[in-house]
Amino acid sequence: MSESVDETLMQPGRKIIVTDSEIDLTANNAADIFILFIEESRGSAGGRAGGSGFRKISKITRFSCANGRCVKSFETESAKTIELFDIPYSAVAMDIKLSQGQQIVIQGVVDPNLVRSYINHSKNTK
Repeated sequence: MSESVDETLMQPGRKIIVTDSEIDLTANNAADIFILFIEESRGSAGGRAGGSGFRKISKITRFSCANGRCVKSFETESAKTIELFDIPYSAVAMDIKLSQGQQIVIQGVVDPNLVRSYINHSKNTK
């Protein structure tokens, strides 16, 4: 569990971000960031509305950020644990500012209530 939040966000592959606030890693804002790694089935569409197939979460990672520092505080690839987490199907394109100021766009949602439920699930699985 040593990679940084920047490295994790820049990894190839589809991801959904669930966070309690806008992500600007150049600021010293507190934030909880959950990264849901997507395993796409054949035939699944990116927007989900008209596509067949399914979208499956293969891994969930949480970073807790405060005072300009983000620490990986949870990670699981357990299918049983992942089943506890609701997938946000309303995720949209989200601008994220990385630590060095680089901007990227990733699919995500800002939802403090969903983040609280994720935190509870992650605490109950340790």
